[in-house]
Amino acid sequence: MREQAGPPLLAALFSRRMLICVFTGFSSGLPLFILLNLLPAWLKTEGLSLAAIGALTLVQMPYTWKFLWSPLLDRYALPVLGRRRGWMLATQLGLLAAVACFGLLSPQADLGLVVLCSTAVAFLSATQDIALDAYRRELLPDAELGLGNAVHVNAYKIAGLVPGSLSLILADRLPWPQVFAITALFMLPGAAMTLLVREPAAGAAAPKTLREAVSLPFREFIGRQGWREAACVLAFIFLYKLGDSMCTALATPFYLEMGYSMSDIGLVAKHAGLWPGVIGVLLGGLWMVRLGINRALWLFGLAQLLAILGFAWLAAQGPRVEIDAAARIALAAVIGSEAFGVGLGTAAFVAFIARATNPAYTATQFALFTSLMAVPRTFVNASTGWLVGLLGWLDFFLLCALLAIPGMLLLLRVAPWNAPPARD
Repeated sequence: MREQAGPPLLAALFSRRMLICVFTGFSSGLPLFILLNLLPAWLKTEGLSLAAIGALTLVQMPYTWKFLWSPLLDRYALPVLGRRRGWMLATQLGLLAAVACFGLLSPQADLGLVVLCSTAVAFLSATQDIALDAYRRELLPDAELGLGNAVHVNAYKIAGLVPGSLSLILADRLPWPQVFAITALFMLPGAAMTLLVREPAAGAAAPKTLREAVSLPFREFIGRQGWREAACVLAFIFLYKLGDSMCTALATPFYLEMGYSMSDIGLVAKHAGLWPGVIGVLLGGLWMVRLGINRALWLFGLAQLLAILGFAWLAAQGPRVEIDAAARIALAAVIGSEAFGVGLGTAAFVAFIARATNPAYTATQFALFTSLMAVPRTFVNASTGWLVGLLGWLDFFLLCALLAIPGMLLLLRVAPWNAPPARD
């Protein structure tokens, strides 16, 4: 696969396209973190049981199954703003209204409506992601896919500070209806962006029928890659982050068994986990402008692999009798290196997925690829507890490192190191 030569670094970073990626990432992340952070806090303060709160996480299923309705967004355009921007604005305004509606409900008296409203937020958010991913792929030239997706992912993470921090602080001072109303208003910047930007020029016209919208993305991908190459690409998407995903699935229980307290984990993870991940994503995007996506996948995949070995090193130390400053530094080093490595790998991986899509069928192909990317996290990680019981922590982490190697080997086929750059 040929890579495209990149523009000057600073010119790419401070371009209008990167500013748009900031808004797409923020708009995409905000509703998910409302469901993950703000909603459980609200339900807990309103007296719901932990079992009920835990059961409500099932409303997040639309994020896993969004590929089922993604062809609708490739096939149909709403009456205003075009095929991508129309769906973006509709979902953003819908999310603003749905989030604000939480403030009109009582979890004790209206639990069914709370579930319905939560499901609406998840569905609208997943649908917005389909439209935003398609828009971003059609907006960015191939040379800027790495940087643009890195900016998007960082803005996505930073959006979590609104429901996960600001809204919780406001909840100590304001009634919940006002908290949800203020939180909902943070969807407005994304809506304003949608109104101000132009519809990107897609590679081809929209499919003529819904049947074409479902079948053509698959036929185009197979026709462009060939059966063998297509299978390699899909296998790579499944395997590239398999080892890292399994490695972190039981991270908190692992830290506890190593002798760390909940306070140690919370304090260290908060600082050593968030910002190295943000920096890793941003640096990954910047370096990709120079390296290209192919070489970034090699180097950043190696960084992910080394981060897994950091967990193995911590496991080899065994449980600590006393948690002193050196022990906390060791924990911070492991968490920070893992977050940094994952940040780098995520930047390259998302850029690769974007490059693998055809702009004419971006919504469907992007949704399918990201759903496949989530399979290890959703299904394979369910076996990690059994594996730890069978192998012990050290051998488990060594196994995770071994499972990272097949994805790296597939780079020989899907992203060779010496692929010559393609120029416009």
